[in-house]
Amino acid sequence: MTKIVPAILVLMFMSELCAVDGINVSRQTAIVKAIEKVSPAVASINVTQLRNVRSGRGFNDPFFDYFFPEEMYRSRQRVKGSGSGVLISPDGYIVTNFHVIENATEIIIQLTGGKEYEAEIIGTDRVTDLTLLKIEGESFPYAELGDSDDLIIGEWVIALGNPFGLFDLNQRPTATAGIISTVDMDFGQVEGGRVYQDMIQTDAAINPGNSGGPLINANGEVIGINSFIYTGSALSEGSVGIGFAIPINRAQRIVNELKNTGRVDRSFATGLTVQALTKKLSMYLELPFDTGVMIVEVESGSTADISGLDAGDIIVRVNNNRVAKSSDIRKVIEESYLRSGDKLTLKVYRNGRYKTKTLRLGKME
Repeated sequence: MTKIVPAILVLMFMSELCAVDGINVSRQTAIVKAIEKVSPAVASINVTQLRNVRSGRGFNDPFFDYFFPEEMYRSRQRVKGSGSGVLISPDGYIVTNFHVIENATEIIIQLTGGKEYEAEIIGTDRVTDLTLLKIEGESFPYAELGDSDDLIIGEWVIALGNPFGLFDLNQRPTATAGIISTVDMDFGQVEGGRVYQDMIQTDAAINPGNSGGPLINANGEVIGINSFIYTGSALSEGSVGIGFAIPINRAQRIVNELKNTGRVDRSFATGLTVQALTKKLSMYLELPFDTGVMIVEVESGSTADISGLDAGDIIVRVNNNRVAKSSDIRKVIEESYLRSGDKLTLKVYRNGRYKTKTLRLGKME
């Protein structure tokens, strides 16, 4: 005898199946898909290097050295360290931070799945804290680069990398999610000559070992390279939700130059010889101020000469920054990532009047 199942039971069963399926679909969020997309392109970077070692620290990542007091260092030793990187092309080019591989005697790359490669340094740039590495091979999984000039404060982002060396446990990167807290954060030049300008701030948790790893958006595009964090105190190393990443647009420009030439050429010439203005000199010249630099010589035919600058002119501002000594001018150039061919705007005092001059940086002979 055939047994007939009531229609209501069938409908209830089908409804439950649809509900479960709906839940599973809802779990596949943009963040989940972005992590799945980019994770294979994330690299664990294991280095042997000579480094200052702080007392009481069991994990070595120079990511955290910038903002800790110098007296906390114990000694300079050969140590093992870890960082992160991201593959940006199928032929094995990897971007990471310069401080991850600084003073390295050996660099080993581990990719998702555990396969290891010895890395070659293609080029480094201390100023922007970026390095381009390469591993031998082809058809590597790689990440797409996004547009860091088109970021929205509050949009979701994910930090991927190798915090505390956890990549070694299951041969895959760790992911943390947060939002873009703000953009265009300027720190200027920090210890070691690095310059951090226009940084992306995020509250995605970043910890030791995340240095050089990608910060990605919900579309699975790299929009930054994680570089440093603030911590609760000089004795703390964990994330407190304030991390910073180098915008990928800047990183891409630097990487292209490193790929082509192996270095970033920041040499320039101005044709100027200047000296700091002193109170005594200011009084002698009867100036209404005592801070600035006086031009004492202008090389004939130089860009300074072409700009109409003369000996005796007093430079008081460069790109709207006050200057008190010659090194202040160089600092403005470095912090603005200027190169030969770029322009400076100078506020100059001459014969009782202020003038604005535009100076193009020339090439070194």
